[in-house]
Amino acid sequence: MSDSKIIYLDNNATTKVDERVVEVMLPYFSQYYGNPSSMYELGGKNSKVIKEARERIKEFFGANSSKEIYFTASGSESANMAIRGVLSADKSKNHIITTKVEHACVLNLCKQLEKEGYNIDYAGVNASGEVNTDEIYNAITDKTALVACMYANNETGTIFPVREIAEKVKTINPKTKVFVDAVQAAGKIELNVKDTQIDMMGISGHKFHAPKGIGALYVNSSTLITPLVIGGHQENGKRAGTENVPFIVGMAEAAKIAQEALLFENTEVKRLRDKLEKGLLSRIYNARLNSSAQNRVPNTTNIGFEYIEGELILLNMNDYGICASSGSACTSGSLDPSHVLKAMGVPFTALHGSIRFSLSRYTTEDEINYTLEKMPPIIERLAKISPYQAELTELQERKGLK
Repeated sequence: MSDSKIIYLDNNATTKVDERVVEVMLPYFSQYYGNPSSMYELGGKNSKVIKEARERIKEFFGANSSKEIYFTASGSESANMAIRGVLSADKSKNHIITTKVEHACVLNLCKQLEKEGYNIDYAGVNASGEVNTDEIYNAITDKTALVACMYANNETGTIFPVREIAEKVKTINPKTKVFVDAVQAAGKIELNVKDTQIDMMGISGHKFHAPKGIGALYVNSSTLITPLVIGGHQENGKRAGTENVPFIVGMAEAAKIAQEALLFENTEVKRLRDKLEKGLLSRIYNARLNSSAQNRVPNTTNIGFEYIEGELILLNMNDYGICASSGSACTSGSLDPSHVLKAMGVPFTALHGSIRFSLSRYTTEDEINYTLEKMPPIIERLAKISPYQAELTELQERKGLK
């Protein structure tokens, strides 16, 4: 790394834990360490703290009751708890509908469920990453147990109309349950499940400046799920295991701060995202915007650099301390191109050279200016060693640069 500074633009992978969150967590590691299930005061205090945190997360979801909130260890666990929980509760239905661009926690679970005998339909998306809702509605039958749909895509930021989807699904089949993966929406847009037809919704704390290893699942009072983890009475019998008190407290504080920062996210963070996006597109001739959807979360853009390998771009960015990704952090070990961009029909010329930039409320104007300064020469250097010289020259000629 040639520069000592770190420009962190990979906040959809994880976020910096807010210092205020760390501060409220610390006493629960060594001072208030009692088991919440204990009868004595040291444990009873933690039981009360968990109750207060559940109330705060209820407000974050915009739910009706704190009894509808269950603490988990991650967004992936929340998704598994919701989907498998519903399927186990009603074994008479064997059909699930999801989309082609879901996170691995939903897609890979659905692939496993197919092996177990379930029928799965995968709805497609358009070139902007917007889901084809008619494919969801047309696939519903009396055997459809569940529709699983993300709120915001982790690679493109495209927001799905989950409220409208849930309402239409219930119109077609009132018994079909709807699960929404809101991991990338939480802290960026208002969730507000109250007065919707959404049955379940999952979040993960480390996407909005809480620690890794803590999540939550909303399950409305009319939805029955069976537990994944069998044991004690914790989480109203739906998830056994002693509660992770410090992390629960931390996520509740992060949720409070995130709610207060929503306006900032949707004005200042969005402004910086747009500045980065427009700057890259105007300064780099082989850059293309992979999602032109107007309805996106405010922090995310996905740029394809045609005829250049994404891993090379990331390695060169790392030399300047700029952190981004070529797709979901949960699939970064794979050499396959993004399943999201493939589903969108992103051309082969840009598929392997696409970079996701995701900002946070900690991103500064100077960091965006620095990135805009460093990215053009990085791409220019890599273009000179690309095996697609003829194609790059043709692209320049089409844009009147040669």
